[in-house]
Amino acid sequence: MPHYDYVCDACDHKFELYQSITASVKRKCPQCGKMKLRRLIGPGAAIMFKGSGFYKTDYRSESYRKGAEAAKKAKSEAKGKGKDKGKSKDKAKSGAKKKKK
Repeated sequence: MPHYDYVCDACDHKFELYQSITASVKRKCPQCGKMKLRRLIGPGAAIMFKGSGFYKTDYRSESYRKGAEAAKKAKSEAKGKGKDKGKSKDKAKSGAKKKKK
């Protein structure tokens, strides 16, 4: 839930208020009771996430990370071998063309 900074223009009371994004802006000061409260614009209107995490995948086990890393290496090695083969064919073709001339 986001928190907002408020200040009262009548009594200079400053405070933070946690409220829903869809909630209306508060106008009445909780200290003096006057309708001079305004919400400040700035970094105070941020969403604060607390807890152990949002997704199960945020904190994977060590065995899962090792398996994923091995799969990534195998995939990159397979791509590297495929590129070398293509280059050698291109070189052979270009060499054959040069011989014909």
